[in-house]
Amino acid sequence: MSTIAEFRIPAADLVLSDSFDRIPDLTVQLESSISRTVPSLWIAGDEPGAVTDALADDSSVSDAELLIETPDRLLYDVEPSSETRRRFDRLLEADATVLDATGRAGWWQLEMRFPDRNALAATHDRLDENGAAVEIVRVSQLGGRPTAHPRLTPEQREALVAAFEHGYFEIPRRTSMEELAEELGISHQALSERLRRAYETLVDAELQPAGEHAP
Repeated sequence: MSTIAEFRIPAADLVLSDSFDRIPDLTVQLESSISRTVPSLWIAGDEPGAVTDALADDSSVSDAELLIETPDRLLYDVEPSSETRRRFDRLLEADATVLDATGRAGWWQLEMRFPDRNALAATHDRLDENGAAVEIVRVSQLGGRPTAHPRLTPEQREALVAAFEHGYFEIPRRTSMEELAEELGISHQALSERLRRAYETLVDAELQPAGEHAP
C-alpha cells in the first residue's frame, strides 16, 4: 500500500543552503508542474535582484531563470547542479514522488509518496548512510490513519494560535485576515497559505475512514 511521509531535511543536504544563509527570510515553495523538466520554485523574502544574485552564487544551482514576478513572491525555473541531482536521485530512487516541498530557515519540509513502507525505510537508510540528517515528521498509508500525530510547522501553529486568540474564528469575527497578517508581520497571501495548509493537515488527520479508528 502506498505510504505518505512528511519529513524535514537540512538544505545543506538537499538544495539552496547558500541562498538560505545569504537571505535569512527566504521562503521557497515547490510549484507542481508536469510540463517542465526542471523544478519551478516560488521564492519570497527579498527583492528580485537579491534573490537572483543569491541563486547565481548558490553552489547547488546550475542555472535559474525568473519566470513570474508578483508583489509577494517570485517564480523561478531552477536547474540543479550535478551534485544536487545526485542528492535528489538518492531521494527518489525507490520510485518515490515529491508531493510538496517547502523551504525556510535552512530546512526543507517534504511530503512524499512511496510505493510502500519498505521503500520509505530504504530511502531513509540511504540518506542516513550518506550523512543526511533526516527527521521523520509523520507517516500514513493511503486510506489509513497516520502513525503519528499531525505535525504543524511553527509558522502554521503561530498563525492558528494568533487567529484563535484574536477572535478570527468567532462569529462575528473580531479581526480580519488583513489585521491578522499585519499583527504577524506577513502578507495577506502568506497568512492565507499558512492557514490553508494547517487546515489540510488537521482535517487529513481527523477525516479517516471510520473502519480505521481504534476500538
